[in-house]
Amino acid sequence: MTFDASHGAEAPFELVQLLTPEGERVEHPAYDIDLTAEEVRALYRDLVLVRRVDMEAVALQRQGELGIWASLLGQEAAQIGSGRALTDADMAFPTYREHGVAWCRGVDPVNLLGLFRGVNHGGWDPAEHNFHLYTIVIGSQTLHAVGYAMGIQRDGAEAASIVYFGDGATSQGDVNESFIWASVFNAPIVFFCQNNQWAISEPLEKQSRIPLYRRASGFGFPGVRVDGNDVFACLAVTRQALKNAREGQGPTLIEAFTYRMGAHTTSDDPTRYRVAGELEAWKLKDPIERVKAYLFKNQLADQEFFEKIDAEAADLGRDVRKRCLEMPDPHPLDIFDHVYAEPHNLLKEERDQYAAYLATFEGGVR
Repeated sequence: MTFDASHGAEAPFELVQLLTPEGERVEHPAYDIDLTAEEVRALYRDLVLVRRVDMEAVALQRQGELGIWASLLGQEAAQIGSGRALTDADMAFPTYREHGVAWCRGVDPVNLLGLFRGVNHGGWDPAEHNFHLYTIVIGSQTLHAVGYAMGIQRDGAEAASIVYFGDGATSQGDVNESFIWASVFNAPIVFFCQNNQWAISEPLEKQSRIPLYRRASGFGFPGVRVDGNDVFACLAVTRQALKNAREGQGPTLIEAFTYRMGAHTTSDDPTRYRVAGELEAWKLKDPIERVKAYLFKNQLADQEFFEKIDAEAADLGRDVRKRCLEMPDPHPLDIFDHVYAEPHNLLKEERDQYAAYLATFEGGVR
């Protein structure tokens, strides 16, 4: 089954799919995966819990507790599937929307909220989780990831890097430069493009005249389009691409064909640039519902299991909200900490100037 890039209709481009929207298991000649019932249930749990965190974050922003939030609604399968394909040695480079990958790498969801609440600079140690800090500048993380991959290559380590970006980022110079470097140096990297159809308010046809995965051939490495709402396919394709990278076969571009069901961020109004019918069509391809249907049809889970997961998700939501609201405000001068590894005279001068400025207010620095 294949889909048109703009409206979800059938089109002549290959799409790797292992689980249909109706929850039917299908085969693919190049990609397959053998999952136990326990593994499928674990993937379903990941999908549900990550969506619950996302929903809580959106609610917190609407209530003034977060400055902004970039929702992953609809993209859970792309993130969980690719995230669970990573080994402990692999390094992931996210944008600002990879909350599902962060979950897979063991990052506390509250740390994600801290960044958008403005109380920390990221909230986690990238080296501890092999998950880089969120990158706001569109596409710049692709260069970081290629550099890291070239370091892996020179160290002779059995690892790879993966970098996430959206369809809009493919129009950025940084992304295309990273393709060149990765190709000519045969770097062990997977480029994971979540094509959610809309770069803020611009549709995919404003980014490319051809399917995005086909761009890879122009740079000299393979590209593949996967159903981004199919967690089985995303896991299988990413696992193979990472394996190829670790074995010295160079980069792969994965285009996860999915859909942003919510707004670009909570400051966006998608009703101004897309029609409701498009969203309704994609709701029928919901990544969570197809796994639920698969579990039901194959009698791999009962109602008690789904109720247990729903209860766990509700508890998680309450915990995330509580701990978010309890996060202390930072001291105003904390912004100068951890900018450089060593003392820096200019930074010290700027810090002193800012401290003097704050002291002019009633009560001084708190």
